[in-house]
Amino acid sequence: MKTSKATSFDIAYQAGVSQSTVSRALSGSPLVSLDTRRRVQAIAKELNYKVDKNASNLRRQHSVTLALLLFEDPTSDDSLINPFFLSMLGSITRACARRGYDLLVSFQQFSDDWHADYQDSHKADGLILLGYGDYLVARSKLQKLVEHDTHFVRWGAVVEGQPGISVGCDNVQGARAITEHLLSLGRRRIAFVGNASAHCPEFFDRYIGHCEALRAAGIAVDPLLQVDAVDSTEQVGDRALRTLHARGVAFDAVFAASDLLAIGAMHALGDLGLSVPGDVSVAGFDDIPMASFASPALTTVQQDTKRAGEILVERLLQQIRGEAARSEMLPAQVIVRRSCGANRAG
Repeated sequence: MKTSKATSFDIAYQAGVSQSTVSRALSGSPLVSLDTRRRVQAIAKELNYKVDKNASNLRRQHSVTLALLLFEDPTSDDSLINPFFLSMLGSITRACARRGYDLLVSFQQFSDDWHADYQDSHKADGLILLGYGDYLVARSKLQKLVEHDTHFVRWGAVVEGQPGISVGCDNVQGARAITEHLLSLGRRRIAFVGNASAHCPEFFDRYIGHCEALRAAGIAVDPLLQVDAVDSTEQVGDRALRTLHARGVAFDAVFAASDLLAIGAMHALGDLGLSVPGDVSVAGFDDIPMASFASPALTTVQQDTKRAGEILVERLLQQIRGEAARSEMLPAQVIVRRSCGANRAG
């Protein structure tokens, strides 16, 4: 005689709760207490109950999938992926898996109709955006997502009046800390390599923090020590440093707005006959894996990509569940290596 499969109603009967509570408990909903979730999950395991994901998704019109949209960045290879995002991709994938969600990863162009391609077509319940190029250009696209009630969260600077939710690093704090570190080493003519405008709010915030540290030390900000670098590649960093050198202004340190820019700047300094850190201290921002293998190893500002991935996924799921979600900035940490001349290991 064939034994029928256990149903959610069987679990509800044994647990003494409603069938809807069983569904919420098995999906990990915070609306159900931890004790009830554990009791329901234990009974489900005892009855060998398996959730029919397809039927559940049809009822809820949910795909139980999140879409991670990567935007092409100029790179020195054919990947077109900023290496900083690779470590964050791993943490986002793990955070999704822990919550029972699949992750759909895709390259996107700003001409694409994101809400129609993903949430409206039920391919994904929400979007995680990594990278966006020129923020002033991207802003109208983000506003369109808001107008279509699309669930989305982006990694980037938290900007006043921005469309949607952002999770990002406290760029001002991180830049201030690394500039203070260079000042503590006796450096006084610190150049900044990076775009200092609203088109790139992360870099702009890093420039603001850098200037705050200089002014706090009684050092006037010299506009000639700032060099624009719109793209974050080694080649752009190399060219920016050569532009700085051609101006004929004295400098004894370089703070680049990204590690790739800093590595390119170190290459140019070597070509120009200047030693790092003997003649010029160099620091970057991001702590990509390549930073510790640069020659010399690069002093930088570390962003917590593991924590970032967790929060990006949680903020998106809060929106999907109809809960209030807020933007958040994560603290940054200075990682001291040989390129600044502090005689630390690494």
